Amino acid sequence: MLTCPVAVTGSLPKVRASELVGRGWLNTGGRDVTLADLRGKIVVLDFWTFCCINCLHVLDELRELEARHRDVLVIIGVHSPKFAHEADPVALAAAVERYEVHHPVLDDPELITWSAYTARAWPTLVVIDPQGYIVAQMAGEGHAHNLSILVADLTREHEAKGTLHRGDGPYVAPEPTSGTLRFPAKAIVLPGGTFLVADAGHHGLAELAPDGETLVRRIGSGERGLADGGPAQARFSEPNGLCLVPDALRATVGFDVLVADTVNHALRGVRLADGHVTTVAGTGEQYMVGGVDNGDDGDLAGDPHAVRLSSPWDVVWSPAAGAFVVAMAGNHTLWAFDPVGGSLRRLAGTMNEGLQDGPAASAWFAQTSGLAVDAGGRVWLADSEVSALRYLDLAPVPDDGGITTVGTVGTAVGAGLYDFGFRDGPADQALLQHPLGVAVLPDGSVVVADTYNGAIRRYAPGADGHPGQVTTLARDLAEPSGVVVLPSPEAGGVELVVVESAAHRLTRIRLPKDVAGEILDAGAHRTRRPVTDVGPGPLRLEVVFTPATGQKYDDRYGASTRLQVSATPPELLLSGAGDGVDLVRDLVLNPAAGDGVLHITAHAASCDADPAIEYPACHLNAQDWGVPVKVTVGAPTTLTLPLLG
Repeated sequence: MLTCPVAVTGSLPKVRASELVGRGWLNTGGRDVTLADLRGKIVVLDFWTFCCINCLHVLDELRELEARHRDVLVIIGVHSPKFAHEADPVALAAAVERYEVHHPVLDDPELITWSAYTARAWPTLVVIDPQGYIVAQMAGEGHAHNLSILVADLTREHEAKGTLHRGDGPYVAPEPTSGTLRFPAKAIVLPGGTFLVADAGHHGLAELAPDGETLVRRIGSGERGLADGGPAQARFSEPNGLCLVPDALRATVGFDVLVADTVNHALRGVRLADGHVTTVAGTGEQYMVGGVDNGDDGDLAGDPHAVRLSSPWDVVWSPAAGAFVVAMAGNHTLWAFDPVGGSLRRLAGTMNEGLQDGPAASAWFAQTSGLAVDAGGRVWLADSEVSALRYLDLAPVPDDGGITTVGTVGTAVGAGLYDFGFRDGPADQALLQHPLGVAVLPDGSVVVADTYNGAIRRYAPGADGHPGQVTTLARDLAEPSGVVVLPSPEAGGVELVVVESAAHRLTRIRLPKDVAGEILDAGAHRTRRPVTDVGPGPLRLEVVFTPATGQKYDDRYGASTRLQVSATPPELLLSGAGDGVDLVRDLVLNPAAGDGVLHITAHAASCDADPAIEYPACHLNAQDWGVPVKVTVGAPTTLTLPLLG
């Protein structure tokens, strides 16, 4: 039997919490909130940024905890942005409304509070006790169970000491808004010429007349949840992607539209005749990277209902795959769903986050978010966290079992996790900012909903080794997240119907024949976070993880922890890169490298320790860090990261 690997354990030193400092507050009725106002409450600081799928997962994890302990617990969102657009206070206010954040949010655009609490990853959670001391810090998602135990323990402790004050917290609900659409995500054209819109903010679908404005009907009750049934009974949770089922398959599969029901971690089938909704894939529970639910590698052939998904964001039919391709944003992969054969499998991506091309099985993606297929069968992809336009070429290959599909991943536009901007020109120098949608024009060029730049961009592939050209077709849009391409009344032209998400509408843009677009340059950006000085040569990396009260390491299926380390540039690391099971790693940094980013991924599994429990509950803690470092003589030679401590 494999034994539990060595891990750093223990809790953080007990220190006073730092004051909450930023540009302003949301969800407080205009009041600032201080730590003195929160004395007597258990406080959880949630450091997040609204582009980050892991942060959105944590928001969902916190909802139940927040509701259950509202009289003793105050959650404070500390919004510390990654992208330039996220530093816009208007955009942040829209995101707080979009994601139904029901607690105060501190706007921290200069990362002042982020730095004061030495956060190094999105998301990071910090727990403060009723007397104002930090009692825990944890990075990543999957901490809901551990937080629940900690809040219960702190409640008992401080109620006995008389330091717990029950009652309402500082949250003040904003005024409700209404409209036909609320933060729509994607749209498709139905056979009769109407539009079906993923109305994410209303947790349902809206069918609009050909004018794109008049409501024809709603599918879904409008209440967040996961329920099948007719249009008035069915429930969704922030649906995003939509795809028409090919005509030849509709009678066989029993539905006409496939929906990526993102927060439900499910795929739903919709029958247009009566609006009936059926769950066709997913269990409704999130797949956690490194868990055992889907097998060691995350693949499970067979009944798609038995597979846990992770925030499916878009879907498209691929003739080359003979299946729907699913952009699985939550674990940075592409999957293939075959409703006829009854299978759901990983098609591309390792579940590591980043930009790495090559064979589909070893490619890295970063929050796969928008899909389209061109006439040649190439799958185009808006890969949002690397601000990239990428593609997957598929080819059928015979094997002993028949025919399988393999692919190759490439990048048309994009540089990496921390590089973004607004720049047209040669594609290998062009820059996007967190794109969410993609579509193909009749001439084979690709339009991109460049969401955080508020623009529609066009990529024209090059020939003879040329990287291609990027231009701008439209600007000043409110977070465009999807594009529908239609024939234009003007001869030879096309019409783009843009899902303008933050403006809650569909917007039409007519393009004449042979339109090329403008060449613009609004500059390049790089994510700015505090840099950690580290000494040259040997560096001790320690990831702190302590199982919660009543839990132990879960080594029933092998090693309970995992640590992966790499660097950008790769020459930053002379040794210590790679995969291992210990949460302690001795690295050697190149003194000539200067600065760079350490990419660190840690997993730790724990389960209930009581031997009397026949089927112990299991929990996975996971986090990816990108730690900017500068090699400096005399700097510390230990880097400590709290996974849970």
